[in-house]
Amino acid sequence: MASTASGTLATTANISCRNVATTFIGQRVTQRSFGSLSRPSKSGILSRHNFDTSPSTNALLGYRSTSAGLAAVGLRATYGGRCLEHFPTGRQISTLYRRTPYPRQWRNGACFVQKRGFGTAFGSSNGISRNQLATVEESANRNPGNANMQNAFYQLLLRANMPGILVERYQSGRFATNAATEDAYKKALAALNAGANTTVGSSAPSVFGRGQWNAQEQAIASAATQNSLFGNALKGGHKGEPIHVVVQESTRSFIFRWVKFFATFIVVTYLCFAAVTILIETLSSFRRGPGAKTDSEVKAEKQTTRFDDVHGCDEAKEELQEVVEFLKNPEKFSDLGAKLPKGVLLVGPPGTGKTLLARAVAGEAGVPFFYMSGSEFDEIFVGVGAKRVRELFSAAKAKSPAIIFIDELDAIGGKRNPRDQAHAKQTLNQLLTELDGFDQETKIIIMGATNLPNLLDKALTRPGRFDRHINVDLPDVRGRLAILKHHAKKIKAAPDVDLDAVAARSPGRSGAELENMLNLAALRASRARATMVSKEDLDWAFDRVTMGSERKSMVVTEKEKEMTAYHEAGHALVQLFEKDSSSRLYKVTILPKGPSLGHTAHVPQMDKYSYTAAEYMSNIRVLLGGKMAEEMRYGDDKVTSGVSNDLEKATDLSFMMITNFGMSNTLGPMEYGRRYENLSSETRSVIEQEVQKTLKKSYEDVRKMLTEKRKELDLLAQALVKYETLDKNEVELVIRGEKLPGRTVVPKGPLVLPIPADAPQPPGLGNVPHPQRPEPEVPPPAQADS
Repeated sequence: MASTASGTLATTANISCRNVATTFIGQRVTQRSFGSLSRPSKSGILSRHNFDTSPSTNALLGYRSTSAGLAAVGLRATYGGRCLEHFPTGRQISTLYRRTPYPRQWRNGACFVQKRGFGTAFGSSNGISRNQLATVEESANRNPGNANMQNAFYQLLLRANMPGILVERYQSGRFATNAATEDAYKKALAALNAGANTTVGSSAPSVFGRGQWNAQEQAIASAATQNSLFGNALKGGHKGEPIHVVVQESTRSFIFRWVKFFATFIVVTYLCFAAVTILIETLSSFRRGPGAKTDSEVKAEKQTTRFDDVHGCDEAKEELQEVVEFLKNPEKFSDLGAKLPKGVLLVGPPGTGKTLLARAVAGEAGVPFFYMSGSEFDEIFVGVGAKRVRELFSAAKAKSPAIIFIDELDAIGGKRNPRDQAHAKQTLNQLLTELDGFDQETKIIIMGATNLPNLLDKALTRPGRFDRHINVDLPDVRGRLAILKHHAKKIKAAPDVDLDAVAARSPGRSGAELENMLNLAALRASRARATMVSKEDLDWAFDRVTMGSERKSMVVTEKEKEMTAYHEAGHALVQLFEKDSSSRLYKVTILPKGPSLGHTAHVPQMDKYSYTAAEYMSNIRVLLGGKMAEEMRYGDDKVTSGVSNDLEKATDLSFMMITNFGMSNTLGPMEYGRRYENLSSETRSVIEQEVQKTLKKSYEDVRKMLTEKRKELDLLAQALVKYETLDKNEVELVIRGEKLPGRTVVPKGPLVLPIPADAPQPPGLGNVPHPQRPEPEVPPPAQADS
């Protein structure tokens, strides 16, 4: 919006300056006016180029120029130079331009003013001179509190057809008003409406285009209509009462704004993350101080472990003696032209002592030992793994002769895939490069350990790299005894502890498991405040490792306890009376251990590495003994779901006999296991028939055995309910009807085991009444879905 000096009015001039329409406004014009405004001139006059604001807006906001005024202008000037510099000020341009001589410089310069008659904003002057209007205006300005003087000026403006100037003066609020001035104001608004309607057919020359004229005329009509309907309701447009404009954003602008926001957010987040990472790395380097070693640098270790500390792997120790001899006396091999392998790969199950062997080699040779796990090479940053490989080998070269040991080698030496990313192969490629860089004079041995040798890349295990493979298998009975005796030196064992028996009944146990077993026994003795580790503590630790921990808090009903007792008694009896079994009964219990409600443990009589068909059939019968015992006691429809694991193991064992071991007369000596999915439907049907035939035959053998031993079955089930856990010697005493010395019945309340009427009464149970067999429970009817 633009406002002039105190009470002064601006005239409207149409100035032709190189065909650019320019409207000069009063001296004190503010930047709130619409359109693009140019800078004010030295004389304080502000010019507007290509003015396109609608006439109605000019009238409502107090603007001095209208479209009609531009069409009927009284002054026309031609711009030829410093026109803006010398145009009269706003005080000289009042309601009408005065008839005063023009300055000389206006006539002599390139800019001149030519009088073209007298016109007003909306037509003729109706006989009113410019001097008359100026005189009345000055009187009204000198008396702003006199409403009559203002009304006289307003009436003169209405006669001169200048309603726009009247409306602006009235809305300024600086002059007194009364009923007459208000009536004049309403007439001016009506005249503005009429002026807008008469402009449509005007053919006066104009610098505006037809489209701009139409937009201005529509705005004038709209504004005038609103004024005529609501009177003073649309007052405003000045600093005290601003007009609020609501701009509706387009869909395209809305989408662009949000896309710009998210893009900026992502960029700023990335930059912040990068800055924080750099800051952390910088602070870490400062914290380590100048000259300090980085976290990734591998330190050499001096080993005190010797081959005497390693047990259960005598063959591996013998092969590694060559490495020790080479590190101690390399000339012994180089004189004859012999070359030792660059890399030694230790292969074996977990816990067999591979890492301990590598440390023993370094200790025997007396050389620095560089240890690093395969998982320590790679991190989230690309290139860290390759860098650490270089640092490891550089440190070893600086302190040669030395041993480099990489544990869990399959973590970085796995088989490469063409679809893998390039950075995923950098660590392995760098390791292969370093292995090729060693020669005989380097005096460095690279050792690695893995549990999965089949996963290693072939380029890593070829001759010239890790070309010596040493198997570190599970210890045999002599190795287990040596391991137990070595670790037993660290605890105080009682004289009754029999390590030979423990070693004999723990085949398949690694050295780490045996050490853990002794440690568990020592912990139990410490909790009991005992002075020594007893045989009972060691047996408890063995049961803990073999059968799992007891779930003493589990609630088992008396009925379930009895059913579990019969189930485990069936396993134990078949195991006890089997002649072809390769193992012997160790212990039977109905205490929940691990995932099972009961457990029957049996241990091999000796270390075995191959089994016959008779031994496999014996194992199947032992697995089926629990189901048969439940069926004989409760009937076919009362067998519990606890037999599922036994059936799964028996089926797998029978399937392996038929498909993998060729133990079927029908199929003959042929292997079907690896190609089973590609076999014909007829061959598969034959295999399934053979498996089912094997299981049925074993099941009938178990039925026959337990029918003959029904008396022993009931006695053993009753003893398990009373004592919950029995070992092999106690089982033999129970089935013979003898008492167990030193055993206390578990205080679980009285329980009478039902014995069938046709079964022979065992000794000592003649007065036990035979209860009625419980009726089967009828399941509730299924509820229909509502």
